[in-house]
Amino acid sequence: MAEDQINIKMKIQRGSGEDIEMVDYDVTVDKRMVVLDAIHEVQALYAPDLAVRWNCKAGKCGSCSGEVNGKPRLMCMSKLTDYNLKETITVKPMKAFPLLKDLVTDVSWNYEVNKNIKPYTHPEGDEYHKMFQEDVDRVQEFRKCIECFLCQNVCHVLRSHNRNDAFAGPRFFVRLASLEMHPLDTVDRVPEIRKDFGVGFCNITKCCTEVCPEEIPITDEAIIALKERVVDRYYDPVSMFVRKLFVRN
Repeated sequence: MAEDQINIKMKIQRGSGEDIEMVDYDVTVDKRMVVLDAIHEVQALYAPDLAVRWNCKAGKCGSCSGEVNGKPRLMCMSKLTDYNLKETITVKPMKAFPLLKDLVTDVSWNYEVNKNIKPYTHPEGDEYHKMFQEDVDRVQEFRKCIECFLCQNVCHVLRSHNRNDAFAGPRFFVRLASLEMHPLDTVDRVPEIRKDFGVGFCNITKCCTEVCPEEIPITDEAIIALKERVVDRYYDPVSMFVRKLFVRN
């Protein structure tokens, strides 16, 4: 066996519906591999029907999200050397979404939420509009999202309480923030952020920020900022008084 070759034990979730089990595999890998490489070794040698979603293998497509030893991770960015290779490496699919098979979940709900967000709308007319670099930088930070949905997976509102009927989740507060903070966008999304997307459900645990592979400050820069806009609009006493005087529903 080559110097960098090592035998490891893996326990991988297999099956779908009610027929789910954890299956043990012994596989020889190179210590320099990532968890996704080890999954592919299992596929090639022992389980050709093992379902796993992946694409770029460079941490930029967000496809290979899963839970490695109980921690939500991109499998292509999880080095084997990050783990104790004398112990079994356990790989499971994301918990917050319906299971399709093995390590693949149905994340289509996220795209349905995205359809309900009003897109960027540029000011009308031919007037020249100027943007400052700080405005560009703030919006650009949110555009780093690769839609791995790890933030959605760890959000307790979705994962533990199944409130996808009333809560958009961290990924889409990032998108909403990128639109709301764009200095040229003309659309008012605050009513939907409060009511339809349910920003009030978030209690600022910052678990979404902790798992983001792009290190986007989701909680501090997106969610809290959107909460402030909702509070200013609907819960500030002065604003409420003015609205009662001049706004007729």
